[in-house]
Order: sequence, then structure tokens, then C-alpha cells
Amino acid sequence: MSRRDRAAGLPGWLYVPAVIGLLLVTIPLLALVLRADPARLWSLLTLPSSQDALWLSLRTAAASTVVCLVLGVPLGLVFARARFAGRNVLRALVLVPLVLPPVVGGIALLYTFGRRGLLGQALDVAGIHLPFTTIAVVMAQVFVSLPFVVLGIEGTARSAGERFEGIAATLGASPSRVLLRVTLPLIVPGLVSGAVMAFARSLGEFGATLAFAGSLQGVTRTLPLQIYLVRESDADAAVALALVLIVLAIAGVALAYRPAPPRRETP
Repeated sequence: MSRRDRAAGLPGWLYVPAVIGLLLVTIPLLALVLRADPARLWSLLTLPSSQDALWLSLRTAAASTVVCLVLGVPLGLVFARARFAGRNVLRALVLVPLVLPPVVGGIALLYTFGRRGLLGQALDVAGIHLPFTTIAVVMAQVFVSLPFVVLGIEGTARSAGERFEGIAATLGASPSRVLLRVTLPLIVPGLVSGAVMAFARSLGEFGATLAFAGSLQGVTRTLPLQIYLVRESDADAAVALALVLIVLAIAGVALAYRPAPPRRETP
């Protein structure tokens, strides 16, 4: 045990469940890597169907991340700063997609925006059809990814406190100026981590997309749907595509949860 661990007061037995948890996650990933055939990897990734799924996933994940930021930053700030009746209930509703099976979310979207849905009937009269379109893919991804941005913004805003915002307000700054010049710079870490996590979650979304958008090549068939489709007929192709998702997910999580630089101790 290192001097730093002893200073932190970590008991030795704590490493046993920690190592078991680490192996439980890493061994299946290693098994997938070992299952891949390097000789066929590039040829499988350059198939038209694979490229269509990959680029569609990247485009829709980027679009859904932008939407999550536009909606999630205000939501997170409202939950962190505003005081009103029913705030905890509304917050719980916004965070429900974190624990809800994604396919249930897709069905809920279908019963909301489908032709016979709660809002879909009015949209159908106006000639707007959302299900089974690329827009439906983005909507499904936003539904499951928005809570990550809300949590990131809310947590960072609460940690930063309201002191600097209060000082700016007493100096005569308007609420909008305080938001732009003080609040937003303070929540940049939460904004970055929330955006990266939302992008990674959108990239891996499967259930809600399948239920609400279907699986049409080049239109709604994202990379997870392509993996599910080819896994029975060509396991090697499914493994190759899965490796792409894993690499992108690892990169995203690593960016979102980079350790903070150590603080310099004052003499």
C-alpha cells in the first residue's frame, strides 16, 4: 500500500471487492477484443451498411447532444437555483429515463408523437410525421440522454454556490448578464462532462430508437441496431462494430471524467 493510500485511510480489504468489480467489467470487454478477427476488421467496417450505421449514429448523437445542452443547461440551473413548489417531483420526472428501460421510453414517445398519439394526431393533420424518421432517432436519444446534462449542470452549480452570482447582482448586473458572465463560466466542467456523457449515451442508444424510429438503413438504423441485426448472420461483423462503439464510449467517458489536477499546497 502506498503512502498516499495510507494517508487516505483505505483499509487493505477494500481492494478485494474493488478488484472483483474491475474484473467483472474489464474481462468481458477483453473477451470481445480477443474474439475480433484483425484480418477481417477493416473489411467489415468498410461495408456500406456498417458505414451508413456509423455515420448516422455520429450525426444523430451530435444533434441530440446539442439539443440536450440547449434544454438541459436551463433545466439544471432551474433545479439548482430556483425555489418553487413541486421542484423535487419535476426533477424526479426529468431523471426517470435514467432508470426506465429504454424500450419503454420509445413506446412512450410513440404514444405521444405517433399518428394516434397524444400530440401526434394534431401533427398528422399538419402533415408532420415524426416516427420512423431520422428526427425520431434524435428525439429518442434526447429522451435517454438529457438527464446526464441536467445532473452535470445541477451538481456543478450547487458545488459552485451562489456567492459570486450574488456579488455580481449587488454590483448592478442584470440576471442575464450574471448568467452569461458568472454562472456559465462556473459550470463549464459540468457542461463538458454532461455533453460528453450525453453524446456517448446517444451513441449507444438502442431500445428507444428501435421502438420509436424503427430500423431503416441510412435513415434510422444506428450502429447499435446494425450490431443487433447482423449478430445472428455474421458474428464477426457484430464484434467489429461493437469494438467501434466500445472505443468511442471509452474515449467519451475518459474525457468526461478526467481527474482534476492536484491542488498546490500553500506553505
